[in-house]
Amino acid sequence: MSDIPTIPAEAKEIIKHKRTGKVYVDKAAFDADVADPNTDTTQNDFRQDLEITVTRAGAMGAKTKE
Repeated sequence: MSDIPTIPAEAKEIIKHKRTGKVYVDKAAFDADVADPNTDTTQNDFRQDLEITVTRAGAMGAKTKE
């Protein structure tokens, strides 16, 4: 199993409000919005995405067409 190639990649967690599309800095900021009595935000409005960016595909032997 040690011969499995690894690909350099970067992961970015994105926390959003489902209905409004508002992006939060982190889950704690979303939780603070839920706790705020001045908003109608509930736990059901939570959306979490994970964006993966591969920094270099060449590590797998991918080639471009010449």
